[in-house]
Amino acid sequence: MTEEKQTAAKKEAPIIEFKGVSKVYTSGTHALNDVNIKINDGEFVFVVGASGAGKSTFMKLIMREEKPNTGSIIVNGFNLPKMKHKQVPFFRRTMGIVFQDFRLIPNMTVYENVAFAMHVTGADDKQIRIQVTKALSLVGLHEKARSMPNQLSGGEQQRVGLARALVNNPRLIIADEPTGNVDPTMSYEIVSLLTEINKRGTTVLMVTHDHDLVRDFGHRVIMLEKGRIVADNAGGKIHENQ
Repeated sequence: MTEEKQTAAKKEAPIIEFKGVSKVYTSGTHALNDVNIKINDGEFVFVVGASGAGKSTFMKLIMREEKPNTGSIIVNGFNLPKMKHKQVPFFRRTMGIVFQDFRLIPNMTVYENVAFAMHVTGADDKQIRIQVTKALSLVGLHEKARSMPNQLSGGEQQRVGLARALVNNPRLIIADEPTGNVDPTMSYEIVSLLTEINKRGTTVLMVTHDHDLVRDFGHRVIMLEKGRIVADNAGGKIHENQ
C-alpha cells in the first residue's frame, strides 16, 4: 500500500471504535454492556445520561484508565485492550483531555501550565513558545500568560485547561464535564470554543449533563442508560429513544 493510500485509509477509519465492549467491576457493577459504537475523525459528539449510566466508564476506557472485560476498543489507531502498560503515556499524548475541575498547577503561571504539557513530550523551547502562544491566543488568554491560576475566574481557568489540551495538536479532545464548574454564560463560551476547534478538524467527545447546551449546539448525541447505548442521534435530539 502506498503512503497516500495508507494516509487515506487512516483518515477513513473511525477515530474511536467499540465492538462488543462490556465492563464489570470487581464490586459486581455492570458499568457497560455490549457497547458498539463508531466515532469518525472530525466529529463532535456529546455523551449524555443519568448518573450511573456508564459515562465515566466509557471515558475511562477511551483514555485507557480501565480495560474492558470483553470486546475490542480502537482509539487513534491503538488497540487498547492489547496495549502494554509502558505504551499508555505515549498513547495519551495523542489526545487532549479537559477536566471538570481544571487541574491546573497552582504555583505555575498560565503560560507554564500550558507549556508543561509540551515539556513532558520533550519539545524544544522554541516550539513550546510558538505553540503555547498560539493555544492561548485561540482561547482568548494571551494577555493572561503571566497570571497565576488563583488570579483567574473559573471560566478563565477552564480555558487554560482547554489551551493545555490543544497545545500538542491532538486529533482527539476528550472533555469530561468541562462546563460543570462554570456559569451558564461561560458554559456556552466553552462549547463554542470546542465547536470552533472541531471545525478546524479536531474530533471532540464531550460528556455533559447540560441538555440545553446539547440542544443549542446540535451535534451528534450518544445517550447511555444502565450501561447501554439507548440513543445515537444527530442534531441535538436527546429524548427520542427514552
